[in-house]
Amino acid sequence: MLQAYRDHVAERAKLGIPPLPLSAQQTADLIELLKNPPKGEEQALLDMITNRVPAGVDDAAKVKASYLAAVAHGTEKCPLISRAKATELLGTMLGGYNISPLVDLLDDAAVAAEAAEGLKKTLLMFDQFHDVKEKADKGNAHAKAVLQSWADAEWFTSRPEVPKSITVTKIGR
Repeated sequence: MLQAYRDHVAERAKLGIPPLPLSAQQTADLIELLKNPPKGEEQALLDMITNRVPAGVDDAAKVKASYLAAVAHGTEKCPLISRAKATELLGTMLGGYNISPLVDLLDDAAVAAEAAEGLKKTLLMFDQFHDVKEKADKGNAHAKAVLQSWADAEWFTSRPEVPKSITVTKIGR
């Protein structure tokens, strides 16, 4: 799997285009490698799970979120990814399959802070906003912090400032 993906990356680089993200099957194969990482490939595997699986709601994101949720909850063990790191990675997925696990993890003292940080940067909550509010109403401090962060628009105000000017080049007509 690793060599096939490296070949794909090299082929696309020759064409001057970025590699495609991992498919659901490639993500599943990657997860199997993460469970028993080949010697010397640890950083490559971590980079792939972090940066090569698309965020959102495609099939590969579902595979990634499912595995990371199991690691974050402690029902699955990964020698390269701690519960806290799995929760942090879930928080980078922008919305979709990562939301339910993050909301659930707000009640887990071991990783609630990481879950809250991820949710603070997530806007595509849909109806699960109400789950966070319900937890906050019941006294969950991490859920309250998420709601306050959303109210303060930290997801927006923490972004880099927009440049005063942007230079573009028009090619063609």
